[in-house]
Amino acid sequence: MFALDDIRSLTPQQRNTVLASFLGWTLDAFDFFILVFILKAIAEEFHTDVTAVSTAIFLTLAMRPIGALIFGLSADRYGRRVTLMVNVLLYSLFEFLSGFSTSLTMLIVLRVLYGIAMGGEWGVGASLALESIPDRTRGIVSGVLQAGYPCGYLLASLVYFFLFPVIGWRGMFMIGVLPALLVFYIRRSVQESPSFLANQHRKRQPFFSVVKDNLPLFIWAVILMTAFNFFSHGTQDIYPTFLQTQRAYSTHTVGAIAIVYNIGAIIGGLFFGSLSQRIGRRRAIVIASLIAIPIAPLWAYGSGPVMLAIGAFLMQFFVQGAWGVVPAHLNELSPDEVRGTFPGVAYQLGNLLASGNATLQAGLAAHWNGDYAFALVLVAVIVAAAVALLAGFGYERKDVSFELPIDRDAVRSS
Repeated sequence: MFALDDIRSLTPQQRNTVLASFLGWTLDAFDFFILVFILKAIAEEFHTDVTAVSTAIFLTLAMRPIGALIFGLSADRYGRRVTLMVNVLLYSLFEFLSGFSTSLTMLIVLRVLYGIAMGGEWGVGASLALESIPDRTRGIVSGVLQAGYPCGYLLASLVYFFLFPVIGWRGMFMIGVLPALLVFYIRRSVQESPSFLANQHRKRQPFFSVVKDNLPLFIWAVILMTAFNFFSHGTQDIYPTFLQTQRAYSTHTVGAIAIVYNIGAIIGGLFFGSLSQRIGRRRAIVIASLIAIPIAPLWAYGSGPVMLAIGAFLMQFFVQGAWGVVPAHLNELSPDEVRGTFPGVAYQLGNLLASGNATLQAGLAAHWNGDYAFALVLVAVIVAAAVALLAGFGYERKDVSFELPIDRDAVRSS
């Protein structure tokens, strides 16, 4: 089911490219999710509350569309490979500097800069990988790429579990400089996208002209990504705080539960990414998102840490299962000439529209006397249904060639 034969069929160079793109997203997510574990510790040091500190998450997500546009345009003009290297260096630098913050204001400014750098990585890395592989392998590679996100969350969980009591929140940010080492691997082992090389001298339309020509598709993609980002961030960002605050679990218990649910997320992304190659992108997304709905009560109201861990494993299996289809789905829908920009900007604009999720859920919990569980379930159920509806009645161009000009009449909508 995981189409391992397709992975084995890749050439060594293609595997290097997939690995580099996977690691770029993994380490980017690692740097991002460090913050969700230490909201309470930062609030205590700066004598404020979790809602105020969660503004840093909001602004990080809000800045990502700017990065997607800047680095996407660079990728379409100068190439995916060099742009990816610059991306990784910048987000690693701003993560490291966050550990030296002397005030909440300074931390927020650094997270704004980090958000811009983070915003470019997904679109650039996904286009580099998916343009470098055979069409038949897109489903499983899409799942592999998106599995980088929960892998990064898992790494952050492990660091929190083992090191937070020793190094504190500042030390966790400083560990975030390590992804910069990935640049050496990309420089030595990764080649430029064959599709980019084949088309780099072709006359290109400006990005905004392409968007204008594909406006219904672009608007739908942004709305879909808004629902998707509420789906992921609504089930992830405040969950550790819920475990710490409402359930009063220890650092080790919270870290252990996070490890369990991120393993579920990784398996789910691989499973549904691979499944989408057989049954189609839309159908795979609809199945995963709808099954998440009846899982929500166990995920938030489980009777103890074991039941909560089981619920969280299942929830993230289906949430990130739906997400495992997204890299292939958006890249297949993108016009060829702006594939470095179009998917990333659509994704990150969705992030912008969903960027208030952490503050929203923290505010709802405060309104209901600290009931994070109800805030989590309310958001998860609504957005799961929205993802299913938007994907099920949206566009699909499974297995379209990346080497040929796009026939817009081939885009099929249900």
